[in-house]
Amino acid sequence: MTRQPAVARRAKQLLGAAVVSTSPVAGGDISTATKIRLSDGSLVLMKAHSPARDDFVAAEARGLRRLEESGAVNVPEVLAAEHDCLVLRWIEPGRPNAEAAEDLGRALAGLHRTPADGFGAEKDGFIGRLPMPNKPADTWAEFYAVRRLLPYLKAARDRGAIDEEGAESVEQLVGKLPSLVPDEPPALLHGDLWNGNVLWDRSSQAWLIDPAAYAGHREVDLAMLALFGLPNLERMMAAYEDVTPLAEGWEDRLGLHQLFPLLVHAAMFGGGYGGRAATVARRYL
Repeated sequence: MTRQPAVARRAKQLLGAAVVSTSPVAGGDISTATKIRLSDGSLVLMKAHSPARDDFVAAEARGLRRLEESGAVNVPEVLAAEHDCLVLRWIEPGRPNAEAAEDLGRALAGLHRTPADGFGAEKDGFIGRLPMPNKPADTWAEFYAVRRLLPYLKAARDRGAIDEEGAESVEQLVGKLPSLVPDEPPALLHGDLWNGNVLWDRSSQAWLIDPAAYAGHREVDLAMLALFGLPNLERMMAAYEDVTPLAEGWEDRLGLHQLFPLLVHAAMFGGGYGGRAATVARRYL
């Protein structure tokens, strides 16, 4: 590994420890990530944002701490959070296995049992690069409609990533949500739980990274994992249900709760995501 002087200076300022070496970490398009070895031999990850985004860093740190406080899932320790960067304890990557997937299922069940006062969060957050509104609502159907589906439908429509017929299908679905989603208490969610935000360490334990935490319907986290794939997903889901069974018909509702990430991707990337969202919405009309 080499030593990047500017990164080393910033790490020393934040952590009060000399830096021995630094190494760029590939992956991600929102921040510049660097693996840092400190003089005491420990390893940390610095995620730097340019231009500085105090609200972005604060939201990620807040989410990590909230998940950690649940005591249910593994998350990297937050060592420093400033306007320009976030420093986390380094997790050495490894590979998943079936037993670890089952452990993750049980951990997620525990996370989703964490008490929450209502649907939403005290502060807004981010999903990818996009703002994510979290103002509380009384019911999940209302929250999912006005905080998750409609804002990203508008963003996708403005980008030209979904046609008018497709957008109308999503809007029609919104009116049917109260009759489609089961009545459950709010659950603490990771909020952006796709495969890339599950990090498996050298012992195959799962660590959750890059959260967009809020209180919502637990099927959202599970639907996102199913949408983008997870190694040994069936084993994970079986272990989850052993701890906390899902409401009848949850498999048929996967698409319903996948609409949110599909519309987010349509708003961010365009491509075929808007068309996929429209196709899913029509399934429930």
